[in-house]
Amino acid sequence: MSAHSFRFRDFLLHRMRTASAPRRPRHPLLRMVYGLAGLALLVVLLVFGVVAGLAMLATGLLLRLWSQRREVTPQDPRLVDADYRVVERTRLPRH
Repeated sequence: MSAHSFRFRDFLLHRMRTASAPRRPRHPLLRMVYGLAGLALLVVLLVFGVVAGLAMLATGLLLRLWSQRREVTPQDPRLVDADYRVVERTRLPRH
């Protein structure tokens, strides 16, 4: 291999690295404007995330309260509300 092919490969690697690198403007005022715009975007996304989280928590709380709400329905007086348990046959009294 010749030295020229190595230089070309290094040139391609350098171009690929710098193609994806972010470029900052050289003017100090423009740098400050971009920095403030980035901070403003960060604050907006943070506030949106907090509001969305609070909305999800409030919705969950309201759904839980709504599901626990009991509707009073008139019951048949012939019905008996009771708790039952299963008793083993060996414990039953013999007649």
